[in-house]
Amino acid sequence: MFTLVGIGVVVVSVVGGYILEHGNLSLLFQPAEIVIIFGAAIGSFLIASPPRVISLVVKNMISVIKLKSYTKENYLELLSLLYELFTKVKKDGVISIESDIEDPEKSPVFTKYSGIVGNHHAVDFICDNFKVIITTNVSPHELESLMDTEIEAHYHESMLPARSVSKVADALPGLGIVAAVLGVILTMGKIDQPPAVIGHSIGAALVGTFLGVLMSYGFAAPLATKFEHMADENRAYLEVIKGAFVAFVGGAAPQIAVEFGRRAIPAKERPSFNELERVLRERR
Repeated sequence: MFTLVGIGVVVVSVVGGYILEHGNLSLLFQPAEIVIIFGAAIGSFLIASPPRVISLVVKNMISVIKLKSYTKENYLELLSLLYELFTKVKKDGVISIESDIEDPEKSPVFTKYSGIVGNHHAVDFICDNFKVIITTNVSPHELESLMDTEIEAHYHESMLPARSVSKVADALPGLGIVAAVLGVILTMGKIDQPPAVIGHSIGAALVGTFLGVLMSYGFAAPLATKFEHMADENRAYLEVIKGAFVAFVGGAAPQIAVEFGRRAIPAKERPSFNELERVLRERR
């Protein structure tokens, strides 16, 4: 929501201010400058980025457009799932959830939480760590270290789109200068033309610098920062799972284990103790 609002504010502010100064919008439409800047930006991005990073950037762009973000309801759903799995293990033993974690998409437990089933990495994270608990006598310290390793690896991969788009943002002002220099070169070929023609040509060249700087600081750099926030949100989500798992393996009761997870939720999205207790009571 705020991403689209922000884009609108940038466009309205820049174009509106230009119009208030009695600017002619038609002068800002310079197809040649647009082709040079955006074509070179896309080309440099393709040169610098392996296919995996390009795919991650596209996925993040789709997530931004779909306005995906973790809410209090998402965290309550996660804690409810963990509570149900922990309770099942406590009552019937670890082997009782083997079929659930082997095929979560067909599991009667997982399928009740559609918001989590769609989060494939979170589901894999939960299932893989339950498999470790089933197959090994892992200590809480060892499990925490193992989960930290995976979280860091996932966070590093999640940050790749942000770093890649940030590089493009850094390059855009320079590409704008390239377009402007080419415009000046063309203007030099018109040196024998009337001042009005030369002035129009120089103005068109300066549009290249304007577009490069605007796209860098108005759109690409903020988008890279948005990607960073998305990576931080994904990391926080996995930290909640880790906190609950480590507490459970350490011998905590299911409700205490999910309370450890609740405490790891960022303050803005964190449900209260009473909210979580009410949801768990309804799930029983």
